[in-house]
Amino acid sequence: MLTKDERQRIVSLMKREVVPAIGCTEPIAVALCVARATELLGCTPEKISLQLSANILKNAMGVGIPGTGMIGLPIAIALGALIGKSEYQLEVLRDCTPEAVERGKRFMDEGRIAVALKEGISEKLYIEVLCEADGHEAEAIIATGHTHFVYLRSGEEVLLDNRQPSTSEQGDEEQDVPLTLRKVFDFATTAPLEEIDFILEARRLNKAAAEESFKMDYGHGLGRAIREPMDTPVVGDSIFAHILAYTSGACDARMAGAMIPVMSNSGSGNQGISATMPVVIYAEDTHKSEEQMVRALILSHLTVIYIKQSLGRLSALCGCVVAATGSSCGITYLMGGTYEQVAHAVKNMIANITGMICDGAKPSCAMKVTSGVATAVFSALLAMQKKCVTAFEGIIDEDVDQCIRNLTRIGSQGMNETDRLVLDIMTHKTGRC
Repeated sequence: MLTKDERQRIVSLMKREVVPAIGCTEPIAVALCVARATELLGCTPEKISLQLSANILKNAMGVGIPGTGMIGLPIAIALGALIGKSEYQLEVLRDCTPEAVERGKRFMDEGRIAVALKEGISEKLYIEVLCEADGHEAEAIIATGHTHFVYLRSGEEVLLDNRQPSTSEQGDEEQDVPLTLRKVFDFATTAPLEEIDFILEARRLNKAAAEESFKMDYGHGLGRAIREPMDTPVVGDSIFAHILAYTSGACDARMAGAMIPVMSNSGSGNQGISATMPVVIYAEDTHKSEEQMVRALILSHLTVIYIKQSLGRLSALCGCVVAATGSSCGITYLMGGTYEQVAHAVKNMIANITGMICDGAKPSCAMKVTSGVATAVFSALLAMQKKCVTAFEGIIDEDVDQCIRNLTRIGSQGMNETDRLVLDIMTHKTGRC
């Protein structure tokens, strides 16, 4: 049984990791860093120089920036300097207006922005911003977490310097609650309801994003395509179809740059969506109680946080692999599953979709998200029949926590060359399809 202190630490961890975000978190984190450097400068920059890790570049190249109708880093950087407020954190651009976008376009056209790849760093999440004006300069650095400032300088005065070599992709805060799948399950199923019902805000935000996507064509419109088949239904009017439509729909809207917040998980809005919507739709369609939904959502989101502790914020592994594993746990619980069956679901997920690459944030992420949550449902169905991939097969181990370590080792170590190759392909494309 978890102690009250352990529960409080887990609640604190979840409240740090499950937070609202507007837009894809990589370009938004860049905008946040620019906004903070601009605040330290005290005026609109004449020049902004940025050095970014490869993974930040990869995830910011092809995604829509909320409220702009534009894609990519330059407009995010310009708006971060012009209207960004660092106090808003991952909602830094929520004051964006059409007038601000026009100002941002002029800022871009004036050639004030320079972006380069930061060489010689181990961190996959790294953003370094230098703002200059009238002979003055200010600098801000974010590393290891999307809102984690490690260095702040105004002129010659260093206001913060927490830069230090690290072999981990996580900040110290994330390491203070050692988790296992058993601890995650026990917390989700036994914590007092009043301590964990904050997770219902994830339902409200992410379901609203999905419903917004059904009103107009965002991205590739996958959610609408599943929800509104024309003549011959392909997936039918089923719980499964509802799960796919709502999850992909929320992702459609977010990746296309809709000016709507979603509840993120571990710095990713798509992870937050994938950990939330399958659980919410299954619970609603099967008329589960609010308490059952809360506990299933906590199980889903905390499983994602647990896996990300050893995987890292950004990797070559698509985040839907991790997030869909969380939602499979939540669905299994709602189906009446025991801890052993939840562990079966995790093994089935790891055996199936480990290795799906991340090739940046973009509208087609909705397709990968849908693949992940479809697998989550299948894995839960098998788990409820007490069937799972065995330790004689592939990367699966008898111990479920070792299975998770196998997954994260592949994602954080084994796929590093894949990550470099993907970025090389993305930055050397000669045409568009």
